[in-house]
Amino acid sequence: MCSSVHTARVTSIVIPAHNESRVIGRLLDVLLADTPASSPQPGPAAGDTEIVVVCNGCTDDTAEVAAARGARVRVVEIPTPSKHAALRVGDEHARGFPRLYVDADVVLGAADVRALADTLTGSPDLLAAAPGRDIPLADCAWPVRAYYRVWQRLPAVREGLFGRGVIAVTAAGHARIAALPPLMADDLAASLAFGPGERRVVETARVVVHPPRTWSDLVRRRIRAATSCAELERVQGRTPAAPSARTGTADLRALLRSEPGLLPAVSVFVLAALAARAGARKAVRSGDFSTWLRDESSRQG
Repeated sequence: MCSSVHTARVTSIVIPAHNESRVIGRLLDVLLADTPASSPQPGPAAGDTEIVVVCNGCTDDTAEVAAARGARVRVVEIPTPSKHAALRVGDEHARGFPRLYVDADVVLGAADVRALADTLTGSPDLLAAAPGRDIPLADCAWPVRAYYRVWQRLPAVREGLFGRGVIAVTAAGHARIAALPPLMADDLAASLAFGPGERRVVETARVVVHPPRTWSDLVRRRIRAATSCAELERVQGRTPAAPSARTGTADLRALLRSEPGLLPAVSVFVLAALAARAGARKAVRSGDFSTWLRDESSRQG
């Protein structure tokens, strides 16, 4: 994941995409709506933004959908369906910093990209940043809405960079995450790689994260999260000193003390957590940290 650092500021956006033809267009259209075009001169110019889409192991027309957005989107195809491999290949093609890694199924605007980049370039101590998240829940089943009422209030969720589908890093921050092993919980591992003074959630930048719409899809997503956390703990060692974003009963009790009316939602949250733990048990026992339980209900365009 090595890249040279240019003196001219070029903000690079790397988008790994595996069979995302239904949703990648909405992301690219918003990014391109107010993104400065690349300089007509050879090489990058200050203020440029480049977009690199790495289609990994796609069996649909993701590459064609992305390429249809024109020359301002560079499309790279690799045969391996691996997000980690896609990120590495994206780094080989990206030219500048700050660098954003953006999931294909979220929506992030060009102004939000600039807000993240400006924050990192204007704060020497910061190595990583992520936008505030907006989660549209109107079309979701009521248990999903109840779950997210709790999830969004948790301190680790509010303060961490994970669960946003976007992380922006400086060159030094990139070196930090490039040293991480390939993990299913790549965004969580990246978030925990930075101390509180090295990372920031930039609330003036916003990302739309589409949630699962059904209870079964929510549980599938939570099983993946539980499996991912177990893999991360195996790698880093589950010790009191190891950073963690797990939700404990103390977090839920504190939430209920401040908002007693959340009791029904907390009950749904606990039920989802128990279902996820049970569903992840087999994968954790067998060491299966590669099966990606994908939520399709949030990819309905």
